[in-house]
Amino acid sequence: MATSKVRLNICGSSYVIATSESEDYMQNLADRLNLDMNELMSSSKSVSITTAAVMTALSYRDELEKASGSADNMRRQIKDYLEDAASAKMAAEELRRDNVALRKKVADLEARLKARQDIPD
Repeated sequence: MATSKVRLNICGSSYVIATSESEDYMQNLADRLNLDMNELMSSSKSVSITTAAVMTALSYRDELEKASGSADNMRRQIKDYLEDAASAKMAAEELRRDNVALRKKVADLEARLKARQDIPD
């Protein structure tokens, strides 16, 4: 994907970012960051732009860690489900083969019984 430069405005400062992402995507990220930082700064006059950036970065990092943990857990669950499904499929195939063999055996026994019944005493 081609790299382009995108101008973003965050907390009154302008930044030019080289990215392979779309301009709309990057603008949405910047808008969220700007909103989150401004919310922190408006909660207390003692919160500087730097403090707001660090606190927001920590919050985003926390979200990332939790999302990554959830994704790892989902991957493990899916892996377990796939293993269970493969085992069930193999068991079902074995039961199908057993069923076929038993049906053949029943048919053979029925044929032998019929042959015996056809023989006069």
